[in-house]
Amino acid sequence: MLMIRLARFGTKKKPAYRVVVIDKERARDSRAVEVVGTYHPVAKPKAVNLNHARIEHWMKQGAQPSDTVARLMKTYPAVAAA
Repeated sequence: MLMIRLARFGTKKKPAYRVVVIDKERARDSRAVEVVGTYHPVAKPKAVNLNHARIEHWMKQGAQPSDTVARLMKTYPAVAAA
């Protein structure tokens, strides 16, 4: 089963996360199927970059978002193209 979850990167005390599509059984920072966004919680303001189109694609394929990724998607919705 595929999951959409965070993988931690960055340095000590300065975390940066990639939003990745990965097999549920794999380790947190192991090789992902696809990187679909980034999240930098220590930036002022918090920097969130999500590819909503790819996230929706993977969710249609059966991938389940983690609680944190679902919260990020709800807090930072896709901006409609003008």
